[in-house]
Amino acid sequence: MKILVAVATRHGATREIAEHLATSLGSALTDAGVAPEVEVRDVGLVTTLDGFDAVVLGSARYLGRWLEPARTFAESFSAELRGLPVWLFSSGPVGEEPEPEDQAAVDDLVRRLGAREHRVFGGRIDRQALRFPERLVVTALHVKDGDFRDWPSIRAWGYKIGATLAAAAVAGSTS
Repeated sequence: MKILVAVATRHGATREIAEHLATSLGSALTDAGVAPEVEVRDVGLVTTLDGFDAVVLGSARYLGRWLEPARTFAESFSAELRGLPVWLFSSGPVGEEPEPEDQAAVDDLVRRLGAREHRVFGGRIDRQALRFPERLVVTALHVKDGDFRDWPSIRAWGYKIGATLAAAAVAGSTS
């Protein structure tokens, strides 16, 4: 089973989430006796979805919006994505209180792509890695530096996706 984990990231934190999801997803497939082939790719490097059995698509979120490359990917591949099992994730809330999700945009994306689920994971802020305008925004919003990603939750969700795909593959092979 071949799965694509496509990701849009600005500073690498969201890609790290994608890599953890891919590892957990692959473990679930292996545990179920299904041979996994899980690829993590930047959305800008994906030219086709041919050969993939499922897609996990994620983006960093800034001020409640996915990055433009992720939105472009979703639009460009919307017809193909509707024909595959798809899961979406966002990375970006930081601090103890997650910022409100731009729910209308996410609901629309879930509906347009026929996504099975959308998850929001905390992000990471490292002022030294930010560009000057980004530092101004996080300073104005009083955002503290830190890593707010919940790794056990991220890995558990990846495993859940893999288990779902494995169950479908096993059911399909016996019918």
